[in-house]
This record gives sequence, structure tokens and C-alpha cells, in this order.
Amino acid sequence: MNTTTSTPARRVAIVTGASRGIGAAIAQRLAADGLAVVVNYAGRADEAAGVVAAIQAAGGQALAVQADVADPAAVRALFETTEREFGRVDVLVNNAGVMPPQLPTLVNTTDEEFDKLFAINVKGSFNAMREAAQRLQPGGRIVNFSSSLVGTALPGYSVYAGGKAAIETMTLVLARELRGKAITVNAVAPGPTATALFLDGKTPELIARLAQAAPLERLGTPEDIANVVAFLVGEQGGWINGQTLRANGGMV
Repeated sequence: MNTTTSTPARRVAIVTGASRGIGAAIAQRLAADGLAVVVNYAGRADEAAGVVAAIQAAGGQALAVQADVADPAAVRALFETTEREFGRVDVLVNNAGVMPPQLPTLVNTTDEEFDKLFAINVKGSFNAMREAAQRLQPGGRIVNFSSSLVGTALPGYSVYAGGKAAIETMTLVLARELRGKAITVNAVAPGPTATALFLDGKTPELIARLAQAAPLERLGTPEDIANVVAFLVGEQGGWINGQTLRANGGMV
């Protein structure tokens, strides 16, 4: 009697904003865990290609796809390209975001600054969540990105933190709206993390002070955050749903 054993299809993840920093670390970690990864980028094609090359050199499968997450049509095309190239989408990591090096107080925030932050950090994540809710395979995972600044509520971060608070609320609501589809929706809220985005424009004294804010007395690393995402995306994170995990070393 002949028997055949089918090989499970490789899970496929889209990681937005994955050309550098936390996004790049997440893409490489998920690829190491056996997922095929779409490395999304907005304008850093060379850096995205470098992430793909590193994944492929380590034996993984990856593809770089350009898309501005603030554009609904571009996000739709991102998912369509992923489905065309890999046949499915199982995981969305909504990492793309911006944080200017200098943020004014609320009263001094211009319309342009407000609109840019919300277009990318909120509308961009919404665009990707909307596509993922329709396209993810059963058992899929959505991981959004908030910030521990929602908890610290530092002056100067009203618009940035307000947008991230919106992400936390959408995370819980979407988790409940996807009842019956076996798809989890969670958010990760990093604290100070040693990336170019975080370090840009900060003095060494400020960086040192922020590093001491957590009881563990150091900045986070992109790999610290990638480990949290890998847990939520993996089998062991399957019972976590609708939650925001603060990954900040105990700062708040």
C-alpha cells in the first residue's frame, strides 16, 4: 500500500517598514523561524534588498516589495503581489511608522505634522489591517505596533502617542470583529530601542538618561522586539489575542 505525506505550506508574512531597524530584525527572525517574508519598504530600496539578501544567504525565502502604506491602493497591491508570488498570506506585521527627531507640543504642532503622523502611523496601519482581515489564512496573525509612549505620556508626544493609542484600540476591536476566523490581533509597544529612528536627533546625554529609565538599565534592541513578535506569530502565542504587550524593560 502506497502512502503519501503532504508537506505543510510555508507560512507567509508581510512585514511593513522592514528595510531597517526593528522591521529588518523582525523580517530576519521570522525567516529564521521558517516563514517566507515579504520585506516591505517605502523608499529605501537598497536597504530592503540587503535584508532580502541576508535572509536568502541564511537559507530563507524573502522578497522586497515597495509600497507606501498610507496609500490604500499601494497596500492592496502589496497583498496582491504577495499572494501572486507566494500563494497566500498568513501574517501581517504592521511595523511601518515615522517619528520625527523633534516633536513639538500639541499647541505648536502644525497641520502638516499632524497629517503626516496620522497618515502613516494610523491610516497606514488601518490600510494593512483592512486588507489582512480579508486575506489572511485561518490561523493567521496580525501584529500591530504601538509605543510605550502611550503609557509615559511625555510632553511633546501628544500627536504621536495619540496615534499609537488609536492603534491599541483598533487592535482590540479588530480581534473581536474577527471572531470565528481563528486570526489573532495583537500589538507590541516598544520602549526606547536602539534604532536609527530613535537615535536620530538625540544627544548622548538624553540617550543615556533614557537607557536608565527602565529597571534593566539599557536600551532595547531590535532583536528584543523581534523576539516578542516571533512569540505572537508562533504557535505558542496562539492564545494571546486583543492585547498590547509593552516591551520596554519595565519602564512603564
